[in-house]
Amino acid sequence: MIWCIAFLFSCQQKEEKQWMPNKNEEKKEKLISNKKMILIEGGQYTPFYGRKDTLVTVEPFYMDDTPVTNAEFLEFVKKNPQWSKSKVKAIYSDSTYLKEWPSDFELPKKYKPNSPVCYVSWFAAKAYAESVGKRLPTQDEWEFVGQADDKAKDATKKPSYSSDIIDLYNIKDKQYAEIGKSNPNVYGIYNMFDLVWEWSEDFNSTLTTGDSRKSQFDDKQLSCAGSAISANDIYNYAAFMRFAFRTSVKANYTISNLGFRCAKDAEPKDGNIKK
Repeated sequence: MIWCIAFLFSCQQKEEKQWMPNKNEEKKEKLISNKKMILIEGGQYTPFYGRKDTLVTVEPFYMDDTPVTNAEFLEFVKKNPQWSKSKVKAIYSDSTYLKEWPSDFELPKKYKPNSPVCYVSWFAAKAYAESVGKRLPTQDEWEFVGQADDKAKDATKKPSYSSDIIDLYNIKDKQYAEIGKSNPNVYGIYNMFDLVWEWSEDFNSTLTTGDSRKSQFDDKQLSCAGSAISANDIYNYAAFMRFAFRTSVKANYTISNLGFRCAKDAEPKDGNIKK
């Protein structure tokens, strides 16, 4: 526990909003996605940070049942070469973007087409999502679905909930495995924890300034995902790890085990969703 809290107390300056490309730079060729999407009917949940009596409402939405794959992202860059390895603008990604791809439109031999794409920035993930008529899930949407296991929509009170996830986090080179091979959760969503970390739309939205019992100000330029004192479940080490990771990255970062999946809004006409 000590190492986790110590890491989480490492604060850094953060911008309140991500820099966004202009409309001309954002022009993308549309793609058709055959990815299965699962209707999440939404509800309320207690977020990892905040007052314990505060519930966050998650509106109904759709989420991809698996992360975006190498093959799917390859199709995207072929249609949108401005997001290829050699042409992506530096402001949208760091120097390791699609690092292991031998060329713009070629996957490494060790990569499986059906494994999750990694080394993609938030900008690239967002561009892909928009090209297929979707978006990135919000942090609340992702965490809401992440509460589930294969039997319950909220498994967070089970004694082994956090430790089971950490066991998955500790598997080496899991990003090279194929999607959809493990058991889905109760919603029918695969690979929330056992393959890659995932971008969310508002990945750096958790901003805290320290122990709220003593703080005299609310400096929005400070980011410390982890003021552990303000966490609702200090024994949920897996959540500490996720929030620490999210607040340690910037939108142009690309990482060997960081991928994404897509989401989209649900309409009242969808399924049993009520207005």
